[in-house]
Amino acid sequence: MTGAKSESSMPDWEKRFRAPRVSLPDWAEDAPDRSLFVSNATGTYELYAWDRATGAQRQATARPNGTTDGLLSPDGAWIWWFDDKDGDEFGVWRRQPFTGGADEEATPGLAPSYPAGLALARDGRTAIVGRSTDEDGTTIHVAREGEEPFELYRHRESAGVGDLSHDGSLIAIEHTEHGDAMHSALRVLRPDGTTVTELDDSKGGTQELGLEVLGFAPVDGDTRLLIGHQRRGRWEPLVWDVASGEETELALDLPGDVSADWYPDGAALLIAHSFEARSELFRYDLASRELTSIPTPPGSVSGATARPDGSVEFLWSSAAEPPAVRSTTGRVVLDPPGMTCPPSVAVEDVWVTGPGGRIHALIQKPAGASGPLPTVFDLHGGPTWHDSDSFAAGPAAWVDHGYAVVRINYRGSTGYGRAWTDALKHRVGLIELEDVAAVRDWAVSSGLADPGRLVLTGGSWGGYLTLLGLGTQPDAWTVGIAVVPVADYVTAYHDEMEALKAMDRTLLGGTPEEVPDRFRASSPLTYVDEVKAPVYISAGVNDPRCPIRQIDNYVKRLESRGAVHEVYRYDAGHGSLVVGERIKQVRLELDFAKRHLLPQ
Repeated sequence: MTGAKSESSMPDWEKRFRAPRVSLPDWAEDAPDRSLFVSNATGTYELYAWDRATGAQRQATARPNGTTDGLLSPDGAWIWWFDDKDGDEFGVWRRQPFTGGADEEATPGLAPSYPAGLALARDGRTAIVGRSTDEDGTTIHVAREGEEPFELYRHRESAGVGDLSHDGSLIAIEHTEHGDAMHSALRVLRPDGTTVTELDDSKGGTQELGLEVLGFAPVDGDTRLLIGHQRRGRWEPLVWDVASGEETELALDLPGDVSADWYPDGAALLIAHSFEARSELFRYDLASRELTSIPTPPGSVSGATARPDGSVEFLWSSAAEPPAVRSTTGRVVLDPPGMTCPPSVAVEDVWVTGPGGRIHALIQKPAGASGPLPTVFDLHGGPTWHDSDSFAAGPAAWVDHGYAVVRINYRGSTGYGRAWTDALKHRVGLIELEDVAAVRDWAVSSGLADPGRLVLTGGSWGGYLTLLGLGTQPDAWTVGIAVVPVADYVTAYHDEMEALKAMDRTLLGGTPEEVPDRFRASSPLTYVDEVKAPVYISAGVNDPRCPIRQIDNYVKRLESRGAVHEVYRYDAGHGSLVVGERIKQVRLELDFAKRHLLPQ
């Protein structure tokens, strides 16, 4: 929809979805003027090439269901992108020249798979390709132009490509051979498959602490690998020299989770600190061990990169202010043309005492409104994720329609320490809903929420918790709206992609055959006959994460007892990258709530 008349008559909530958005640009290590970013400028999220030297921008991909997975080769010559079928996440890597041209299969000889990481060498002809299939588990290959791919690694449990050293001589991988998909160990290999070294933060043979690859130093011959660890109960970085084995922990006095990336000269680190739903940036000098703040506005930084000139580019937003790609030089890096995205309202922080400790919730409500209000409890996905003070068009749409919105960083969420994230094992779903119930009780008793007009909603894991909450807390909710949910946990396990099967085995302690009582207790299907609230479900028919068959099983049970429900199926995967489709879905959700919740 374009034109002054149509734009002026368009509601703000719809403008927030249609307004042009861009991601933080990726840039080529050896050709830093060449960049790659994602934009919805055409109404579908696609990859764009950007030549900073000339200012020229070019749409690189154009598929009906969109494309977001892409990478620039270090020499800036090629754009790599992942080609799946209608959002099913199963496919092959393709590439095209940065300056334009025909796409070609990037790794001939490798059959379609789910992706498990990709690293590209500076020689322009070598790639380290991670793959995952139901038959093989995870395999990692060295793919060189003109040669048959060489299998570097294979294991039934989940694993992935971490990074390739600057000179191409070392390959870091993350693996979960110990069977704990929530906490990876690290291995460094040579391109011939031989092992250089390993790091595994296990205790007594049981993996309890995770490690992650953050990246090799961007200097030829440098064997330093930046990694993340959880040794003090939260994520922090350290520098591991994989040749000598020396580990250098950083002297950071920061209370939250910390991640890091290299400055291009390898002499300093770009530090990202996340604490209580906000984030900030720092520069850490490795020689002087000095930590210097990089000024950013209050809110959340969802990505940052240090450029060769020492400046830092970052994608910033707050709940009230739309996202923008900014630079420490003071300029906006990318400002796409088109309609302006309307702002929303700021969040308020609430801490609620729960059965497992203090729960952090973020509250938005219409400006000037006083309770009790119809209230939407919007549960995030993951579960290893967290809601933050960042811009989100979905909650803003509910606020525009007169609702208060409550978002809850329940146990299982990241950003509040390892113990909080790991707390949901074995009683999956039920633990999170204990926290949701505590915040619901606070919202009602505080006068914010009208107990007769409560919507429980969420997408992915949030959709799963929605259906589970409607069945286990049937008197607590007035309406349920579940987006791409897990509905029948046993069937979902058997149909989902292999990496998620590994995660479910970790969360529940085994397969449905090994721990049937746990799967039964955590499955929404177990409680479907207790559901009282009208239920709306939307699902992608090609979704490999929350597959359609298990949703159909749940819906058939609703149908069999005449329960009030509606189902919307669409031709995509785990969500849609098409703006118009997403707007349609939000409109359907708002309409369902209005019909079943608010007075006519």
